[in-house]
Amino acid sequence: MVRRCHIRACLAATVLFLSSTAAPALAKQLKVGVAGAPPFVIRDGTDWSGISLDVWRSIAAENNLTYKLIQQQTPDLGIKAVESEDIDVLIGPISITSTRLAIPDVNFTQPYFFAKAGVILPAKPPTIFSRFRVFFGRAVISSVFVLIGVLLVVGILVWLAERRRNTDNFPEALIPGIGNGMWFALVTLTTVGYGDKAPVTRTGRTITAIWMVISLIAVSSLTASLASAFTLFLSGTAESPITSPIELINRKVAVIKGTSAVELAQLGGMQPVPTSSLESAVEMLLDESVSAVIFDRPALRYYLKSNLDQAKGLRLAPFTLAEETYGFAFKTGSELNTPLDVSILKMQSSGLVETLTNKSLN
Repeated sequence: MVRRCHIRACLAATVLFLSSTAAPALAKQLKVGVAGAPPFVIRDGTDWSGISLDVWRSIAAENNLTYKLIQQQTPDLGIKAVESEDIDVLIGPISITSTRLAIPDVNFTQPYFFAKAGVILPAKPPTIFSRFRVFFGRAVISSVFVLIGVLLVVGILVWLAERRRNTDNFPEALIPGIGNGMWFALVTLTTVGYGDKAPVTRTGRTITAIWMVISLIAVSSLTASLASAFTLFLSGTAESPITSPIELINRKVAVIKGTSAVELAQLGGMQPVPTSSLESAVEMLLDESVSAVIFDRPALRYYLKSNLDQAKGLRLAPFTLAEETYGFAFKTGSELNTPLDVSILKMQSSGLVETLTNKSLN
């Protein structure tokens, strides 16, 4: 608790220090480039909205900044516009990557949003074979093999305890004796208890009593596995042949040109196919021209939520590819550096960024 308070105190002191050294509000009108996709950047005619716009407007209001919004085709083109001083700052879901940080004339603000790179996969209706395949999954098969192994062990122990004094039920011969022991263990497990075989020795009865208790746990575990398999069998959940990032290696994946997804696909050993928009990338996936679409996970989730008809044939992959941080870009040495960082830190500590994000995503 003391350490947390110390960290918070240091953060507050940092914000106060930066605030005291921040440059005065710029008198000129800023040229603000905007790039990105919903829910971070949403354009409806001349109206702009989205998470990134909400964050920027709060920063501008706090620092008395006047500005003009200028659309940029892609984040990469927007960064080049910053580098050439065609715009003063670039806002949107601008991923802070090592490649972009290496550009000497461009700098980034503190991250205002932490995200992950996601994947959209085709979701095909399950076939009869795939429905039955759940009964041969690892959980069910492992449970069955464990059960057989336990029945064998219990059968052998009961046979060893009973073979001399109870030869009618558990003959001394190895195979028949162990077979009868396993049969006895099985009927005890299922609580059927036919009564055709029963131990008479103290050791045999002790083993049986212990097995009865263990059977309660074993039956519960097996029942849970079978119930899960039956649920999947009846639900008809859509399936995808791709279950991990490794299976995307050497496959064609649609990416939006000028975004960090291009670099991410190349680093992952995939074959990126650049497209102009998320809509065209999804069309390529539905046409089976590519195996997946790679983009920011919040944007993919928002797209599927907003396009329910297309979402029926698509699914958001349960895995992610990389962690991402979003910030705003500006010219190295710009007077905007400190004011923007201070405002973002204040918004993060007050929970305002989280509030704006939840408003757009929920």
